[in-house]
Amino acid sequence: MDNDDTAIYPVLPAGFGRFFRDISMRVTELSDDDRLWVKERTELLFGGDFVVSRSEVHDPHKLPGFIATEGRERVGLITYHLVDDVCEIVTIDALCQFMGVGTMLLEKVESVARAAGCTKLWTITTNDRLDAQRFFQKRGFVISEVRLGAMTKIRLLKPNVPKVGDYGIPVRDELEFEKPLLPLE
Repeated sequence: MDNDDTAIYPVLPAGFGRFFRDISMRVTELSDDDRLWVKERTELLFGGDFVVSRSEVHDPHKLPGFIATEGRERVGLITYHLVDDVCEIVTIDALCQFMGVGTMLLEKVESVARAAGCTKLWTITTNDRLDAQRFFQKRGFVISEVRLGAMTKIRLLKPNVPKVGDYGIPVRDELEFEKPLLPLE
């Protein structure tokens, strides 16, 4: 008997693994059972169980949002806040990068925002979050505002926010991104 695995498992075309991930991953609204996990993730990622954007305090575990699961595992979450015709992405967290989790979550919120009549999505990240900056810009967001030194003020509310972030970059500034939502035809 031949032990050549290539005969049993031939080389799959590029992107085929992504296809299986896309059909096995589910995105559903946050349930009450998910809210404790959202609170824990917020504490882990943002140095407390709340986040601050434009001087407004948000409790992500109390906001509407979606969770991505693969099987029984949670692999991502997004929370948002609708005000009038604008939708803020408050938090987005993909536990496995470069697998389409963040994109699926963002597309879900964009769909909800469009259905609610929103004309714009916006979000904030910090100067050290280069991967987040890349993520949003590749999906049609543009830098709309830079608040130099803003993290000094945030640390008065949240002293646990680290001074050094991704890639060893000092965390100092906020970058605001926005994406216009054109009406669906």
